[in-house]
Amino acid sequence: MEKSKPGYFWKSFYILVSLLLLLLAAPPVRGWWFQGGGRWFYIFLFSFCLSYLLTPLSRYIAMKLGIMDYPDARKIHSKPTPLLGGIAVYLAFLGAILVNYIFDQKVGAILLGGALLVAVGVWDDYKGAPAGSKLLVQILATLLLVKSGIVLNFFPAATTVGAIGNILLTLLWVIGITNAFNFFDGMDGLATGLGAIIAAFLGIIAFQTFQPFLGWLSAAIVGSCLGFFPYNFRLRQPASIFLGDTGSVFLGFVLASLAVMGEWADNAPFVSLTNPILIFGVLIFDMIYITVSRIYSKKVVNFRQWISYVGKDHLHHRLNSVLKNCKSTVIFIFFLSTTLGIGALALRNAQIVDALLLISQAAIILVLVTVLERAASIITRIKEWQKEPKSQRYSG
Repeated sequence: MEKSKPGYFWKSFYILVSLLLLLLAAPPVRGWWFQGGGRWFYIFLFSFCLSYLLTPLSRYIAMKLGIMDYPDARKIHSKPTPLLGGIAVYLAFLGAILVNYIFDQKVGAILLGGALLVAVGVWDDYKGAPAGSKLLVQILATLLLVKSGIVLNFFPAATTVGAIGNILLTLLWVIGITNAFNFFDGMDGLATGLGAIIAAFLGIIAFQTFQPFLGWLSAAIVGSCLGFFPYNFRLRQPASIFLGDTGSVFLGFVLASLAVMGEWADNAPFVSLTNPILIFGVLIFDMIYITVSRIYSKKVVNFRQWISYVGKDHLHHRLNSVLKNCKSTVIFIFFLSTTLGIGALALRNAQIVDALLLISQAAIILVLVTVLERAASIITRIKEWQKEPKSQRYSG
């Protein structure tokens, strides 16, 4: 019986990746890459290989333990899908950090905070965890960052009020981005691909501004995400495994932490803050949009309802209602995020007015997308209404 060509290809590729990982793990090979100035690419390759090889194991464990994401009215997938893909992404990131001796107090805080969120994420994927408990762990993980010195410096740190303001702003940023990223894990490949895109822009700017530690950590995230991506985004088939809260919360936390850890501009605090705002622009816009929309429509009336509300009103849901294709929606968001990220690359030596113009441009782009999406949605509803028999149009 002739072997299936796609199946044979992926089995061969898996063996090839395994051999590559063994080669990369050899000390002489690692030393050669480091001495040759290719450490960032080595980290990328190592995390990619490890993530790619561990994902089938994570899938097997999830299926054995029954840690599955079952379809329901608010979800898009139509059959039970294993969770715990985040375990492979986390271990690949951790492995790349440890094998490359990338460690200091700040990196330790990121790893420890990430480990706490992964532990809670595994429990949430398995049994379910209250939103309040997850928020408390996120606060604890962010305070670990603050204690290690990973704090936004938007206000004058010399004063008590300024120091407290910086801490509160750091909490708002990290927890907000962590949850915004988790919300985007709603379509095959969306969160994973978006994580790779965001980390890639953070890494590019890190190398432009001579921040090697930040660049290496970003490279580890890019590799971990792309190693998982082929299992999570398949053109002709649904995803074979999901990140789960284990992976989406972890990725959101690490990416938000790297944004705080980096020095993005020397000109002014506002210019420095503009860089991550553009890179994370899609996530920030979606969080603001759904918050205003839900409060305006009275779907949420207090903070407890806000953190526990689950709906299909996110950007990817709204775009999908127009494009009618999940894969097209995901690719559209990738291009949208890339467009905003390119704007961030221009801010290295920018002045405040340049930052304001780029932020305004990004806002206009996102507003235009929303206007077109809503207009197309209205047209679609009108066409559906016109197709109904006249006797049913005004019923009810």
